[in-house]
Amino acid sequence: MSGEVRRIKRELVYKGAILEVYNDTMEFANGNRAGWDYIHHVGAAAVVPVLDDGRILMVRQYRNALERETLEMPAGKLDAAGEAGIECSRRELEEETGYRAGQLEWLITIRPTVAYCDERIEIYVARDLTMSVQDLDENEYVLVRPYSLDELKGMIYDGTIEDSKTVAALLAYEDRYLR
Repeated sequence: MSGEVRRIKRELVYKGAILEVYNDTMEFANGNRAGWDYIHHVGAAAVVPVLDDGRILMVRQYRNALERETLEMPAGKLDAAGEAGIECSRRELEEETGYRAGQLEWLITIRPTVAYCDERIEIYVARDLTMSVQDLDENEYVLVRPYSLDELKGMIYDGTIEDSKTVAALLAYEDRYLR
């Protein structure tokens, strides 16, 4: 199948702080050509922080693309292309929630938008949490609150939680650890 499609040109259209947008010229086995959008993302990591009582810490923050606040797991982009996802998740957990993990275990890796973006998000489960200090960026406003998994699943199915990494991680966490 991949022999039927090949990229013959890639042009950088925009370079931002977290992504690069390209226009690719593609050629097909039948000789036709088409322009495809491609977005490069350095990658990210996320974490399901589980308190000793089983509740999960979630963060509420404003998301510009949706023009509203969302409820999500702590997450963030890799500081550099070579940064290990586990280190990014450890850092983001403490920065966003003010908790440190005594134990981090890989849960799943997702690719949220494979049609046009190469973003890869490694997701970890954090346990043995201890209170530290929240260290938000200057223009970052994050509210942290624990929820039961049943509460979170209810919010997935009533449409309150739409974030794909959060949905995938919570359902994978339940499947792996609670069934």
